[in-house]
Amino acid sequence: MTKKAFLITMFTFCASIMVSAKVRIPFGKVDKIEIVADLPNTDKYAVSEGSKEYLDLATLHQEYNIAWIIPAWVTKEPKLVLSKKDSDEYYELTDQELAEIIKENKLDKESLLQLGLYTRYGGKVILLLVIGLIIYGIIPGKDEEEEEEKTEKVQPTKA
Repeated sequence: MTKKAFLITMFTFCASIMVSAKVRIPFGKVDKIEIVADLPNTDKYAVSEGSKEYLDLATLHQEYNIAWIIPAWVTKEPKLVLSKKDSDEYYELTDQELAEIIKENKLDKESLLQLGLYTRYGGKVILLLVIGLIIYGIIPGKDEEEEEEKTEKVQPTKA
């Protein structure tokens, strides 16, 4: 038991030294742009006149994010915009322009505005699991030594 306590104390001491290095986990609101429909590469969807870069239909939403990969919750619902692939730039559309693009390309607006399961609920599930593990770790359990002592005290009687 003393060896176990000593090891835990040393581990805690070493961990506190490592934590003091102040590794920061980024969190906060992040704007996410995801391409949802590939539009034809025509002059109508070119970034500028005579350009070889073309725009596609994308969703823009804002989420509260932890460590860039865990979306905790969506703070602004998605809306459709035009965007280049692998770019943070986007162009907002009026309702009339959006309706025209959807009609020309035979797209379903409702299915385009759907967020993925992980984006919508994944971060909440991960946070609940972490909180559950913390609570489980706080609840005291039985030590193996206590169980062994109880089994040694009870001795069978001979008949």
